[in-house]
Amino acid sequence: MALIGVTARQLQWWDERGVVKPQRAGHRRLYSMQNLNEMAVICELRRKGFSLQGVRKVMRFLEREFGKGLAEIVSRNSDVHLLTDGKHLYLETSARQIVDILKNSSQPILGICLSDAVRQVRADVVARKASTSVTSSATRRRARKAS
Repeated sequence: MALIGVTARQLQWWDERGVVKPQRAGHRRLYSMQNLNEMAVICELRRKGFSLQGVRKVMRFLEREFGKGLAEIVSRNSDVHLLTDGKHLYLETSARQIVDILKNSSQPILGICLSDAVRQVRADVVARKASTSVTSSATRRRARKAS
């Protein structure tokens, strides 16, 4: 999971705690693009100082308020910003709404663009696929010439 910067042990722990729920094939965990998006957002929240308990709180908030999971919400093409003053959570897609929240806040607010993390993961996946296919075809050509 070098793509996201998560260790195998972290993934196992997140799976055990129900933070990320991958598909199973025997003992192997299979992660979908939706799982990767979710993990990228979780990592971004963790980098910004959210505890895992705080991350789960964000995920429950999204499920309760929007009836959708974290990955579904941030997978859309628009920018999604999570804002918090430490007590309240706001999920906004409009710059005007963000400015209104900032104006009306009596406390400092932390803002995180969740969509950026998703876009970065998608770009990394596309780049890896491209480099793998280029390497594979070059390797195949060399193998054909050698035989």
